[in-house]
Amino acid sequence: MTDLTGRAALVTGGGRGIGAAIALRLARDGADVAVTYVRAPERAAEVVRGIEAAGRRGAAIAADAADPSAVAAAVDVAAERFGRLDVLVNNAGIAPYGPLEDVPLEEVDQTLAIHVRASFVAAQAAARHLGEGGRIITIGSSLAERVPYPGWTLYAMSKSALTGLTRGLARDLGPRGITANVVHPGSTDTEMNPDGSPDAEFEKGFTALGRYGRPDEVAAMVAHLAGPGGAYVTGASIAVDGGYAA
Repeated sequence: MTDLTGRAALVTGGGRGIGAAIALRLARDGADVAVTYVRAPERAAEVVRGIEAAGRRGAAIAADAADPSAVAAAVDVAAERFGRLDVLVNNAGIAPYGPLEDVPLEEVDQTLAIHVRASFVAAQAAARHLGEGGRIITIGSSLAERVPYPGWTLYAMSKSALTGLTRGLARDLGPRGITANVVHPGSTDTEMNPDGSPDAEFEKGFTALGRYGRPDEVAAMVAHLAGPGGAYVTGASIAVDGGYAA
């Protein structure tokens, strides 16, 4: 149900964390995969080596999600590199945190640019390449559904916008056989939010399963939506959060 043989994908922010896990999983399922990165080109190159070790073609594309022209160009480069584009995964993101009254306007603009505008621009560019069976999968957050503690207003707002984006894309692209869905991870063990951090036990207490998720568990859901098993799922918001929003 996750066979992606002969398909090509682009994962934004695929050089580390959840994005890297998604890129490697799609490659293991048979897809050629390009990833974008802003910093640490060596990390992106390591992911590409993993993609190639799975027997697929890989590519690392420098593209800042805050720059709309770079985002659109990365989509076109990926499609040109592989001769097609079948799957777009909007994953690039940041994690702004702090008291509401201390959030500067510049941080608001940057967060909305990276989480919302970039996802829209990438989807718009990808729509020119995607054919029947194309997939757009956006990585949201459990905080889009539930915000049980302070300091995350900006982040939650930006991730909530992706639900509306996804529903609109589903309607606009459904007649062409293209699906669009958003996956909401909960606390996931990455460099950005490690399981061993001082706040980890506090965060685990909000989940039904009492633990952090793993990047490969989020990647498994993305692979399902990207593959044949996700053909009749569109406009959906799917939680991979250990029961955080239950």
